[in-house]
Amino acid sequence: MNAFSDFTMKSIDYLATLFVFTVGVGAIAIIILFFIDISQTHDAVRRNYPVVGRFRYLFSTLGEFFRQYFFAMDREEMPFNRAEREWVYKSSEGVDNTIAFGSTRNLTPVGTPIFVNCPFPPLDEETSMAPPVIIGPHCRQPYEAQSIINISGMSFGALSAPAVKALSKGAKLAGCWLNTGEGGLSPHHLSGGCDVVFQIGTAKYGVRDLEGHLSDEKLIDVSALDQVKMFELKLSQGAKPGKGGILPATKVTVEIAKIRGIPANQASISPNRHPDIDSVAELLDMIAHIRHVTGKPVGMKTVIGAYGWLIELCHEVRRRGETSAPDFITVDSGDGGTGAAPMPLMDNVGLTVREALPMVVDILEREGLRERIKVVVSGKLITPAEVAWAYCAGTDFVVSARGFMFALGCIQSLKCNKNTCPTGITTHDRRLQRGLDPEDKAVRVNNFVDKIRYGAGLIAHSCGVRHPRALKRFHVRIVQHNGLSVPLDELYPPVVRPKAVKTRSRRRSTAA
Repeated sequence: MNAFSDFTMKSIDYLATLFVFTVGVGAIAIIILFFIDISQTHDAVRRNYPVVGRFRYLFSTLGEFFRQYFFAMDREEMPFNRAEREWVYKSSEGVDNTIAFGSTRNLTPVGTPIFVNCPFPPLDEETSMAPPVIIGPHCRQPYEAQSIINISGMSFGALSAPAVKALSKGAKLAGCWLNTGEGGLSPHHLSGGCDVVFQIGTAKYGVRDLEGHLSDEKLIDVSALDQVKMFELKLSQGAKPGKGGILPATKVTVEIAKIRGIPANQASISPNRHPDIDSVAELLDMIAHIRHVTGKPVGMKTVIGAYGWLIELCHEVRRRGETSAPDFITVDSGDGGTGAAPMPLMDNVGLTVREALPMVVDILEREGLRERIKVVVSGKLITPAEVAWAYCAGTDFVVSARGFMFALGCIQSLKCNKNTCPTGITTHDRRLQRGLDPEDKAVRVNNFVDKIRYGAGLIAHSCGVRHPRALKRFHVRIVQHNGLSVPLDELYPPVVRPKAVKTRSRRRSTAA
């Protein structure tokens, strides 16, 4: 008993000593911070409220994390709210994602799509998979693609190696394509055996010579790979139209530098446009050149702002012949996402997909090139309803980046550009990457694709058609300012092609 009492007293003495020591150290630290804050002139809050003023920045930093768990309602957050993220999480995990007691979505805001159900929908046994679409029929190696949802461009560099491996294997399981993004083709893109779309950005990463020009030799090497099905010439992307790609120096590892053909440990900043493309004619020349060298379909990715140039492109195609046309156009939304972009461009430049997609489809239809040029659309389309809307508007394919990031486990921590991503998706910190198992996440990618197909199919069947590619504009209505909805085909009426279309002057064609 005495021994126990002695041990207890010693423990109390030890804890008391530790407490006094901790308080002393804390007091000294507070005093030091007090004099640092009161003597500095950079921050007025800390100078006027020494030590205490520091909590403002702590709470501001932590606020973006706590907000999504404790304060924000299901439909409040941006860029993706909790309801959208939860749908992707549950879908990718393969668990029940049905809801009860009514929708939490407000159906009255202007622009809300409402699909019109048919009184006599097709029976389950009468529905079907969406048929495949042939891209590049005039190429030596056309591409027959079926999936209504595919993986948009995300570079190795912006994403970690485990993340790219998971996407590659998941795409193979799901039967969809994987776009490399502008960072070149890595072994990780090929590791799963999926179909690959090689994106050529303004810096020509992966297919550039020592001076940064397009290398035909490297193009041939890439096109010789059977997994590489198409090439996409990136003119711009939604998060930063008119600005090149930005990869911070902390992410330019030796491996990434070798794949891109650039120096390691230096920030990788692409030109804001292709230096060798300065007109519609030069754009078509480049597309024709890449298609001739590779023998595979070649398209372009762009954000729509001014659209006169697109009309001029159609006129030039008609003058040269339909074989000169891009095999596809990827329409990216002005509210697209990326790991690093200037806020003025991300917030305020470029049309959103809601306006841009119908516009592009109608221009191609009016110019008689809609069947020749396939349309791919990208931009915050991560749920079946958004995908179904895109098919109503006239797209041939939907691609998503952030939807697949959520499928990999992204928690929207908004640290994509800091190399500190807590889920291992956008970091090259090996310790953080350990949390991402490519085998497990590949299954989640496959599940997400299946749920998108299933959900978009449900909407199509409810509207009275057999698959999403059969949806038309009259199948969806858009809520207006007066609270009533109107059919999408009234907002964007069917195009009646004129017998003759006068070509705009070069000066006028570059503006809306």
